[in-house]
Parts: sequence; structure tokens; C-alpha cells
Amino acid sequence: MAHRTPRADRQTEGADLLRFDKGGSISPVHRETLQDRVYAELRRSLIHGLFATGEILRIVDLADRLNTSTMPVREALGRLVSEHALEALPNRSVRVPPMTRARLDDLSRARVLIESQVTLLAMPNLGPEHFARLRALTEQCEAAFGTHDPAVIRTATELNHAFHYTIYQASGSAVLLPLIESLWLQSGPYVQSAAVLHQERSDPAGTHHHWQLIAALERHDGPAAVEALTADISRAFNLIAARLDAEAAADRASANG
Repeated sequence: MAHRTPRADRQTEGADLLRFDKGGSISPVHRETLQDRVYAELRRSLIHGLFATGEILRIVDLADRLNTSTMPVREALGRLVSEHALEALPNRSVRVPPMTRARLDDLSRARVLIESQVTLLAMPNLGPEHFARLRALTEQCEAAFGTHDPAVIRTATELNHAFHYTIYQASGSAVLLPLIESLWLQSGPYVQSAAVLHQERSDPAGTHHHWQLIAALERHDGPAAVEALTADISRAFNLIAARLDAEAAADRASANG
């Protein structure tokens, strides 16, 4: 049996913390401050859908996976609960909020409202280097969906995140960007679910909304940019809403049986 370093020693010795790679496994990264790194890794995992809606997260299990003590994990989870990305449970565990139609609609509406405004703020600041990056990211996303790589969903969500944040960071808004980050943190598990549904249905990659958004931004067409962005955001949430509605209808039919 392999020797395990005690948790306290793992924290004080500056042991490597662990990070999920694109294949869904965990790989070591260098420690900065332990508490901040644990928080950053859990936060990133939520944004990219590594935790499912309704999933219960236990402190001890996460500490083992992250190769650290329970204290920084507990602190990180507390921060994420305060940001409404997680819910506290009576047994001292936390969970990813369950998927409900009301929460789905609320997140979709908030993302469209705030991200549309940030996109309009960013539009005058976007230059050739931004558009080159946006095209490259969209092409990479299309290429990813054309493969049979089991990590395609994770890759696509990361590319989608990079695409949108290339635009949003150009806005220069110190107030609105943290709001977007909070919304992405809360909607990450939903986006992951939508990507799975997309793959199950063998739908087109959906990158046509990205191409439309790029074209609108290049010609400084604000209304068209908002329309393309709204369609892009709504597409993911609509996939989940359709599944929830179908399941609710099936439940009603079964109950009336």
C-alpha cells in the first residue's frame, strides 16, 4: 500500500494541488496560496460543468481528490455557497443546486440582459487581433465537434468560455465582469447538461451563432450582435428546458395513468 502524507503535512509542505485536465482526470499544478488555489480549482470545475446539477460535494472526498487538508476545501465551499454557486445542506455537505425550470429561466434571462450590455460596451474596443482570436476559437470548436474524442464536451465548453470572454474582457467594465463570472459559475452545470443533450441529438455544432456574432461586431451592428448573442445563450438553455418539459409531461401522464 502506498504511503500517504498526513493531510496537515500536505498543507504545510506545499504539496501539489490537483487540477482536472481536458480528459476529465486530475493533474498536479504548483501551489500559490493553498486556500486560493483550492477555491480557484473548484470554481473552474463548476464553470466548466465538472459537477452535475444536484451533485453532493463532500469535504473529505474533495480534500482527497485535491490532495490537501479539509480546511481549505471547507473555506472554498463556503465562498461558493455565498456566491450562490452551491447550496449548504444540514449534514455539513454542500450540493450543486438542482435543476429546476424556474432557476433555468432566471439564469438565462440574467445572462442575456447583462452579457448583451457588456458585448455592446466591448464592440468599439475590438480590433483585428480580437477577431482573429474569435475566428480561431470558433474553428477549434467546430473541429472538436467533428471528432470522436470522449473529452469533446469539456473541450467545447472551454472554447466557448474563451470565445465569450475574449469579447467581454474588451469591455473594460470592472463592475459588470464579476457579475458575468458569477452567472457563468451558476450556469456551468446547466451548460454541461446542454452540451450532453446536443451530442445525444447529433445537432450541428451551433457555432453559426458565433460566426453571426463575429460578423455583427465587425460591422459595429449592435442590434445584430445582441440578437446573435441572445440566440447563442438561449440555445443551450432551451435544450434543457425542452427536456425538463418533456419529463414533466411524462410524469403527469404517468400520474394520470
